[in-house]
Amino acid sequence: MTQTRKNDCLTDLRQRILSLDIPAGSSIDEVGLSAHYGLSRTPLREILQRLAGDGFVTLQENRGAKVSSMDLQTMRVFFQTAPLVYANIAQLAAENRTAGQLDELKEVQTDFRNAGAADAAMLNHRFHEIIGEMAQNPYLMASLTRMLIDHTRLSQTFYRPASPGEAVLVRKASDQHDAMIAALESHEGALMVDLTLQHWNLSKDRIERFVQPDPLPIDVISLKEKRNAV
Repeated sequence: MTQTRKNDCLTDLRQRILSLDIPAGSSIDEVGLSAHYGLSRTPLREILQRLAGDGFVTLQENRGAKVSSMDLQTMRVFFQTAPLVYANIAQLAAENRTAGQLDELKEVQTDFRNAGAADAAMLNHRFHEIIGEMAQNPYLMASLTRMLIDHTRLSQTFYRPASPGEAVLVRKASDQHDAMIAALESHEGALMVDLTLQHWNLSKDRIERFVQPDPLPIDVISLKEKRNAV
């Protein structure tokens, strides 16, 4: 068993959790994963411990691991916290970014603009992760890393537009990325914060639809008749 195999497993599990291939709150099948990745239980548990440290999974004593939940309380804290973390990172990123980080961000943005729905959420994840790295603040980065896990899982719906109007929002998000790159390039912190909050607000409504979808259709007339029946 090589370190490369462990790293490949770690990367793949992160991708599968972020893409909801392994659903939020689901139990981790260690036996199945060991067989799938060709790993013994000991290195797999080391991988799960790393995933737990980053917030992808939670470890339960005598009950194995579960993918981190997106329950009501978690989502409430997420929506309260996201704009605060993003805004502070945006300001610091404009002040501290390096030329190399900016080049990497531009490369990711080029891929994002040309990506299909299946890849867009993951590239968006990396885009904002790089901005977090630019901030050079380990405390905020830890918060961002955990928050991006839920943001990326929730944004799967945003990057799968169901109408022309929703497709326009995705293109607008890409345009905002370009504007953010320009603000970072010119060290404009205040503008970067403003663009970041606009970007958050653009996707927030669609993300909320994931949490609170449209109600199922109800035959109101039929219900009224039943209510009045003797």
